Amino acid sequence: MNDVRQPELAHLTDHFLAVLQRVCRSIAKAGGRAWLVGGTVRDCSLGLPTRDFDLEVFGLRAIDLREALEKEYALDLVGANFGILKLKGFPIDIGLPRRETKTGRGHQGFLIDSDPELPLPEAAARRDFTINSMYLDPLNGELADPWGGLDDLRRGILRHTSSAFGEDPLRVLRGMQLVARFNLQAAPDTLALCRAIGLEGMAAERIFAEWSKLLTLGTLPSRGLTFLKDADWLKHFPELAALPGVPQNPRWHPEGDVWVHTLHSLDVFAAEKIGEDMTEEMVENRHEDLVVGFAVLCHDLGKPDTTETSADGTIRSLGHEQHGVDLTRAFLERMAVGPRLIEEITPLVAEHMRPATLFDADASDAAVRRLAVRVGRIDRLLRVARADALGRPPLSDDGFPAGEWLAEKARILKVETAPPVPLIQGRHLMVLGQEPGRHFKEILNRLYEAQLAGKFMTEEEGIERARVLLRKK
Repeated sequence: MNDVRQPELAHLTDHFLAVLQRVCRSIAKAGGRAWLVGGTVRDCSLGLPTRDFDLEVFGLRAIDLREALEKEYALDLVGANFGILKLKGFPIDIGLPRRETKTGRGHQGFLIDSDPELPLPEAAARRDFTINSMYLDPLNGELADPWGGLDDLRRGILRHTSSAFGEDPLRVLRGMQLVARFNLQAAPDTLALCRAIGLEGMAAERIFAEWSKLLTLGTLPSRGLTFLKDADWLKHFPELAALPGVPQNPRWHPEGDVWVHTLHSLDVFAAEKIGEDMTEEMVENRHEDLVVGFAVLCHDLGKPDTTETSADGTIRSLGHEQHGVDLTRAFLERMAVGPRLIEEITPLVAEHMRPATLFDADASDAAVRRLAVRVGRIDRLLRVARADALGRPPLSDDGFPAGEWLAEKARILKVETAPPVPLIQGRHLMVLGQEPGRHFKEILNRLYEAQLAGKFMTEEEGIERARVLLRKK
């Protein structure tokens, strides 16, 4: 059950609340009525901070709405073609109720017709879920809830608002991230409707956006993945669909198969996210959570193809880390994830077993430095490996000693967030009388490897080593 209350705006600053109510009064003066709608009202009901505010205005034509607001406010008309006006300087979007007619494939295949006289229950019916179909009047606190969203929120139920839900396949993925964020259980009839919806005509970028919300905002990602499985939508993500039923050695994984382990690991990750704050300063941390979250999601994608059971019944998945890299890349590329993000995620998948391996071997400083070169950021790798280690109840009760050991090693070596900077550059070779050319790369690589191995620790020592190396060539 969620801690749900009658939605109110008490959490807003006095200044912002005054602006919001002033906008609503301007609309009322022109003959319309403005309601806060959608996720804004849902979050107010849960006592959560809200970042964006959507107003839906009844009783005014688009031209009259614009004229009423332009008298007092600077407007951004970037969404005007879709019936949306934005208030410059404030996160407030203002639109009209609208009818939508399905005309083509995907979430963009709609004919949209704004209708300021549309009855509120009919306007609410076009919204995806009942918990997003509530309306709140910022002037008097009145709640309009024609589809029972507040009661569903109290009972922890995710329910589609109307049969129009099935016209937009993106709503299935929205359901995935909503159950993960708000600890919801999907209604059986909603799951049945999801099973009848295909992944047709959906923009890859929109798919990525919903997965990103699952990982960066979800408190229980396992619920979102379970929803996807129950909705028969894993088939659209074959790398994940291969995980259920893949056995694991019960000595190391008493929790169950690879799918179960992945769910446990994601929940461990979610409990330790660093980007929960809503302020702009946390954008970088939200990116960190995105990188680590995708790596945790994908860390065992290689197991279905590499898992074997020996004659004595021992289950092994040798080489699954490296095998999972190409599968991770394929999974992400289908969502149009950019190459930079992919290159941040895949090394974490390839090396997620390495902290434990190095710990067991009491590995050298050189091995830790080389690991930093391969993964870029050891702090990210430790978060992935920790989620992997603790996602094995009840073995997780032992903690993650390998992580503590490697974190301390990386701190001492100053490689937590970046590999060592090469002490010797091409300019040093030129000072030593070398003409620039292709041979520089081989020389610099050999010198960098010597630096990682601890053969020299300062620029002066590196120059001397370079001089010796060049003399031998």
